[in-house]
Amino acid sequence: MPRPDPEAGAEAVFAALAEPTRRSILAALAARGPATATGLAQLLPISRQAITRHLGLLAAAGLVLAAPGERRRIRYRVNAAPMAMARSYLAALAQDWDSKLARLQRVLDAPDPRPGAPII
Repeated sequence: MPRPDPEAGAEAVFAALAEPTRRSILAALAARGPATATGLAQLLPISRQAITRHLGLLAAAGLVLAAPGERRRIRYRVNAAPMAMARSYLAALAQDWDSKLARLQRVLDAPDPRPGAPII
């Protein structure tokens, strides 16, 4: 079985998180725990149908998991694994930039050996 492509996974997570409503849905699920689309619609200023559409996109990115509940209601909960992968991706990028910025800072902090030399 082929291993999942980390780049494709990161792309799906970042695309899902790019929309403020989806971030609000995730925040509500993280704060309050599992909920139905109807329950989320009572918390957020959008319709249940819109929430269901956003939950589908979040589920496709792996950010939420759906589980059947009582009376055929689907309860959604946050799945942190894709966020950890995205965090690792961003940390790797940040580390690369951190080392470059640290080198630049050392150059800027170093005393100029030539008095009166122009700053370039």
